[in-house]
Amino acid sequence: MEITLKELGSFLEQGAQLIDVRDELSFSYGNIGGSVNIPLEQLKQSYEKYRDQKLVLYCKKGEISLSAAEFLQQKGIEAYSLKEGYLGWLMDHMSEEKAGEETRITAYDVEESIRKRFRKSIWCKFTKAVREYELVKEGDRVAVCISGGKDSMLMAKLFQELKRHHKFPFEVVFLVMDPGYSPENRKIIEKNAQKLGIPVTIFESDIFESVYHVEKSPCYLCARMRRGYLYSKAKELGCNKIALGHHYDDVIETILMGMLYGAQVQTMMPKLHSTNFEGMELIRPLYLIREEEIKKWRDANDLHFIQCACKFTDTCTTCGGENTSKRVEVKNLIAQMKQSNPFVEGNIFKSVENVNLSTVIAYKKDGVRHHFLDDYDQKK
Repeated sequence: MEITLKELGSFLEQGAQLIDVRDELSFSYGNIGGSVNIPLEQLKQSYEKYRDQKLVLYCKKGEISLSAAEFLQQKGIEAYSLKEGYLGWLMDHMSEEKAGEETRITAYDVEESIRKRFRKSIWCKFTKAVREYELVKEGDRVAVCISGGKDSMLMAKLFQELKRHHKFPFEVVFLVMDPGYSPENRKIIEKNAQKLGIPVTIFESDIFESVYHVEKSPCYLCARMRRGYLYSKAKELGCNKIALGHHYDDVIETILMGMLYGAQVQTMMPKLHSTNFEGMELIRPLYLIREEEIKKWRDANDLHFIQCACKFTDTCTTCGGENTSKRVEVKNLIAQMKQSNPFVEGNIFKSVENVNLSTVIAYKKDGVRHHFLDDYDQKK
């Protein structure tokens, strides 16, 4: 029923199909080369088409894929589960890289790719956001918050590059919070930081333990608590700003989610003042960078990251429950609309820059609601 990483090669040579049963979002963050993404429920509904194939399934840690393989075998399909899943493969992949250090991609190679191959699509978009939204100023001390995913790791490299240009003096701290990671997840984050030449400062909290037994919206609560801990630690380290790795696609998805699910028009701002930590700001330097370009940068440098390292994803195929499924729905909706209108993404992004208050029924400013009837008769 289960196969090891050593056995995987021979299975693939025999023509086995490698299938990632995690959700689309997890697959996009990192996967085993040559695998295809067929989420668990979809696989269970369409298993008949794989009746004549040998299948090797994997998930994050090999637990969900094992039960999926058992289900398929009961249906008469030759299916196996990859022991220890994607995390096991990733740890092994990193060990192989260390053994062959003379041929592996170095931090310098990654930096060169930013300066050259991805100069227009990533570096210039980063500096444009920093400049246009005034995200970093002389004398700032920025805590670059690293979760271990592709977005925050790229952001860290971009800040290192910005420092090298010496346009103006500012300081950075590369901050990693361990909210209760498993040893495997923490090791992956540390190894990636070491590989990329990012000198991280790690501090620990007990957030995972605090929200583990919360049934309603644990991921929302976790995110709120994370931000509070990051603000607090950053301030303790003398920082006046924290930088988060939200990108262009996060922004347009948030705009549409607010309209479709929240009945409101709002956006994810490029920067904002903290309401609970006086003198602190939050900035989003990847604001203009497309997620597809981040993935290209990751793949071009053979980098492998984790999507979410929390306990909730150790034995489930999605992270964030309802909210994540909504974001995936909106992401797919935007992709569908783009087929008939190639400008749809840019139009969504610009829509919150072109709000005409005289053509809306009501709006809020500083918590106060304003209605068009408030001064309607005065405009006769």
